[in-house]
Amino acid sequence: MIKAKHIALAAGLLLSGLAAAEPTIGEALAKKSGCLACHSVQRKIIGPAYKDVAERYDGEKGALDMLVRKVKDGGSGTWGPAGMPPHPQLKDDDIRTIVSWVLQLK
Repeated sequence: MIKAKHIALAAGLLLSGLAAAEPTIGEALAKKSGCLACHSVQRKIIGPAYKDVAERYDGEKGALDMLVRKVKDGGSGTWGPAGMPPHPQLKDDDIRTIVSWVLQLK
């Protein structure tokens, strides 16, 4: 019985460590992909601050998929006159990881 408790505890610690590492992966992909040329976590540059994006879409059903499409296809008018250019060269999984990281910044 003690062995099972130790295994469960170790698994929980491992999973919590992986969850904590995900934002680091998302942030690294954002940097590598050039996202931080137009965005910042805390303040607007050309595009909105990531914290503002996270707050705006907090709890909104379908926000993740909608934002993944917006990064891939581009868009305009949501945050002012500057449009989001399309990024067809980015892998969908990488975009999803970046957007997931952004949305947890609230």
